[in-house]
Amino acid sequence: MYTIGQVSEMFQLPISTLRYYDKEGLFPDMQRVGGIRQFSENELEALRVIDCLKKSGVEIKDIKQFMEWNMQGSETFQQRKELFEKQKQAVEDELRNLEKTLDMIKYKCWYYETAMNDGTEENILAMLPNQLPAEIQACYDHAHL
Repeated sequence: MYTIGQVSEMFQLPISTLRYYDKEGLFPDMQRVGGIRQFSENELEALRVIDCLKKSGVEIKDIKQFMEWNMQGSETFQQRKELFEKQKQAVEDELRNLEKTLDMIKYKCWYYETAMNDGTEENILAMLPNQLPAEIQACYDHAHL
């Protein structure tokens, strides 16, 4: 069992956030000893899932719904799976967008490094749009899709 302070440190969350999650019913089986919250492995796992869902863009009200589905048992497996399938797609879409962004950044880093070394942009501009070094060309092409 862990105290709220220990869990706050473990998850780098403010104590107020943990209290809010508890108030919202996200830890339905949490034990209290003398009114003090005692976090078990169940609550720690719930926090891992909450963190995952929040990072993927799920709102607290929908996380609360997910936790309610958990309490309902096996008849809600389909709803829970659909929630994670939807979030999987959202994260995959975001990863694709980030990869495109990263390729633009790689291209621009190369661009300015080359321009500084040459003292001009003329050589780079002469290579555009399709005569760049192979690795940079791939980044350029992907970033300009």
